Amino acid sequence: MMTTTRSGPYICGLDAAMDVVSGKWKSLILWELHDHGARRFGELRRGLPGVSEKMLIQQLREMEQDGLINREAFREVPPRVEYSLTEHGRALNEALRPLGAWGTQRRDRLTRRQPGTA
Repeated sequence: MMTTTRSGPYICGLDAAMDVVSGKWKSLILWELHDHGARRFGELRRGLPGVSEKMLIQQLREMEQDGLINREAFREVPPRVEYSLTEHGRALNEALRPLGAWGTQRRDRLTRRQPGTA
């Protein structure tokens, strides 16, 4: 199995954790799989408006390599592949829950913030 290139060595655990969820889509993929359970690629793509096919494929591969998601290919015609959270993915999702709550409480303020203002 290929390994994902990381920016380590890490200064602390938060540094390592942020490296694993870096990028716009990984945390959203975690939430989507948490909210809906196992999903096929097309279902994930529909649940994440704005993500390109290339980016979703890349993010899913990295998350699989990091042990956050399972990729299960079914021997059917037509072929079917489903993605689901691993135990590590569920634990990371729980760890991100307070950060999501923080963002929800401040969403209006962050949305109103204009470029160039403090």
